[in-house]
Amino acid sequence: MTIESTEKPAETERQVASSPAGPTWLEQAKVLTYKYGLLAVLFGLIGYFSATQPFFGTFINAMFVLQAASIVAVIGLGCTVSMTVGGFDLSVGSAMSLSIMAAAAAMVVGNLGGVEAILIGIAAGLAVGLFNSFLIVVARIPDLVATLSTLFLINGLTLLGVNGQSVAEGMVFRGQATTGEFSPIFKWLGSGQVLGVPSSVIVAAVVFLTVFVLLNYTRWGRAFYAVGGNPIAAAAAGIRVARYRVVAYLISGGLSAIAGLMLAARSNRGDVNVGDPFLLQAVSAALVGYAVLGANRANAFGTLIGAIFVAVLINGLTMFNFPYYAQTFVQGLLLVIALLMSYTLGPNRR
Repeated sequence: MTIESTEKPAETERQVASSPAGPTWLEQAKVLTYKYGLLAVLFGLIGYFSATQPFFGTFINAMFVLQAASIVAVIGLGCTVSMTVGGFDLSVGSAMSLSIMAAAAAMVVGNLGGVEAILIGIAAGLAVGLFNSFLIVVARIPDLVATLSTLFLINGLTLLGVNGQSVAEGMVFRGQATTGEFSPIFKWLGSGQVLGVPSSVIVAAVVFLTVFVLLNYTRWGRAFYAVGGNPIAAAAAGIRVARYRVVAYLISGGLSAIAGLMLAARSNRGDVNVGDPFLLQAVSAALVGYAVLGANRANAFGTLIGAIFVAVLINGLTMFNFPYYAQTFVQGLLLVIALLMSYTLGPNRR
């Protein structure tokens, strides 16, 4: 599945500026809305929530928002990398759940330490990415179909591995009481702080900077976008398309695992299929990023802004006692608005 646009956002401005009569005020307004509309809405929401809910603008609540956005940002950045090669990873939620259960079971059932559990959790996410790569690159199954089948397969595997029960300290597993505990090193991922900043926010910042540099300032990043834009032309230019697609899905699976570990470390338990709700949020963050600064393509900065946007919106609506069951509708509405801005105002408009 190819989502990338081969036309750069700047071409929209050049087309407007080069029109014989010059750009009209309506055309100028469209360009400004296309590039800065989503950021304006974000700052508008922050201003409105801060003015109407005094606690919203406090440092404590800002950390709550960033902590909520950190998990969505990390898993969304994994989706972003898969999108750069023209793919779409629907299995990120299941990879997240598998890594959570694998790490929790390693500590509680297997009595392993935190470092070992973290490595096992990341390995589980990489295994999901490798399996997706086999289906997509070797078996040549379309990305959406392949990752959707992986979603159901991994969810079922997770349930079978723990007999459908959550993993917590003191649980009874297969008739025997467990003695393992969540390691302090592991717990730090979810509850630790550095100068008042939650550890999960720091981890997300490191992941963001890594992906941002990878996509924008390395040969690998340029190759990812080339593969997503036109795989035939990329192959003709000497780029090993299969290799880059495999690496992209490995990164997606690995980042999903890291997001899962951050979530498990916060709750100190492994809940079955807890990653499923994060699929919508991650995809929303990645696709909303298309409309940030007129990028019109998957990009790390846009995904970060999308994750913060979703977190700010949910946090503010919660303060207004907005029903939790209606928040999915609001996220869907946000996604539709972002896509309308990208595809009706941007280079893809008809």
